[in-house]
Amino acid sequence: MKKKILVIGSLNMDFLIETDKIPAPGETVLGHSVGHIPGGKGANQAYAAGKLDGNVSMIGAVGDDPYGKELIRSLTSAGVDTSGIEVCRDTPTGQAYIALDSSGENSIIVIPGANQSVTPELIQKHMALVDSCDYILTQFEIPLDTVRYVKDLALQKGKRLIVDPAPAVPGLEMDFWEGVSIVKPNETELALLTGQKMSSREDYIEGARSLIGKGAGTVVLTLGKTGCIAVTREKADFYPAHVVKTVDTTAAGDSFTAALAIALSEGADTEKAVSFAQAVCAVVVTRKGAQSSIPARSELKGGDVLSR
Repeated sequence: MKKKILVIGSLNMDFLIETDKIPAPGETVLGHSVGHIPGGKGANQAYAAGKLDGNVSMIGAVGDDPYGKELIRSLTSAGVDTSGIEVCRDTPTGQAYIALDSSGENSIIVIPGANQSVTPELIQKHMALVDSCDYILTQFEIPLDTVRYVKDLALQKGKRLIVDPAPAVPGLEMDFWEGVSIVKPNETELALLTGQKMSSREDYIEGARSLIGKGAGTVVLTLGKTGCIAVTREKADFYPAHVVKTVDTTAAGDSFTAALAIALSEGADTEKAVSFAQAVCAVVVTRKGAQSSIPARSELKGGDVLSR
């Protein structure tokens, strides 16, 4: 029987704006196109887990508007249980405005909207989903008080908790990471979380170990096209990224997190789980958009290391 994954997080409609370059402060540039694609860090992770054949459900909130309906349809199409998604009548669906440049890099502004309605009370309403899951994934696009509540619930109920700390928040309390199974930041987020300047692999490992010193179990640090580092108290292992032509990095980190959870839920060790996550990301970054870029498991071909 498949272990169950619960995603508690954000749902946004992404407005993807393509341009040659992302404008500097005060600069105006011309764009090529704009389109809307289902996204949000929570929804992306749930969608990716569903596409990768996971048993996944989601708790979140959308507005009672066309964007909210489209987001729920998208998740349903990936096999996600959406019974925990609240439809808010007086608050619009969250939105993200993504500028994508010709090299595939992006910058993102998020308008939270209904994601602010993901409260402890909403989670209590869907406690059956919490009780029945084995893994919980959450992020920082919902209120931090809710993330704290989710962490306490995971500890109380013996669930494995994976936290994607984006957008990163500096100055969190010392015990924030206590009991978190896996923290999955990128290098920018790790620097913000720790307040440390980082320029080398040694710096990244030291920063990751500072979170472990505050109670986290493992830190898996993604470094974009360079690769990633998995850090525990005992060791730090570097994994180089696949070499591919990057088109758009949107949802790469979310897909990595979801794939990591899928692999671990199927009994993979950290090495295999990271390799599987990197294989998924190697497909995601070659396609445009958030959920539109996420592959089905059958598309991984030789990259599905879990089948070996």
